[in-house]
Amino acid sequence: LAVALAVGGLAVLTLSGLSIGYGEAVTLVAAMIYALHIVGLGAWSTPADAVGMSIVQMLVITAVCGVAALPHGLTLPHRAGDWISVIYMAVFAGALAMLAQTWAQAHLAATRSAIIMSMEPVFAAFFAVLLGPESVTARMLVGGSLVVVAMLIVEVLPRRKLEAEGESRLLHTVR
Repeated sequence: LAVALAVGGLAVLTLSGLSIGYGEAVTLVAAMIYALHIVGLGAWSTPADAVGMSIVQMLVITAVCGVAALPHGLTLPHRAGDWISVIYMAVFAGALAMLAQTWAQAHLAATRSAIIMSMEPVFAAFFAVLLGPESVTARMLVGGSLVVVAMLIVEVLPRRKLEAEGESRLLHTVR
């Protein structure tokens, strides 16, 4: 239910009608690949291996992007300000974000992680309104609300069940 609500919310936020163009199709394929990445991290990530796994992931990303850049070549920045931006994005939005995600996935279920990460478009819309030229629309409110409800379902409902199971096991162990 939560995944369906999150997907519906993202669709309301991003799609213009029912047609899917090239950009939406590429985004959908990327989302599916990213979902596999989340499932893989959930299965293989441990707190002790987070740094090593992050390094391997960054090397794979570097290789894939390098191959993608081969046909047209690399264009390096010429200005110092551009280099600062590139370094900031590589370190903070790249390496440290990958490390944080890998470490967090060692502690969370893949479904819970996916729903939490699906909040990204909601935050993007929030900051686009707060800091940019965007205005609040009905689509933004409905889509964002669906994603938030999905996240709440994943975060609140299963815990009650898991806590009850944990208490039951504890009582059984004590007896």
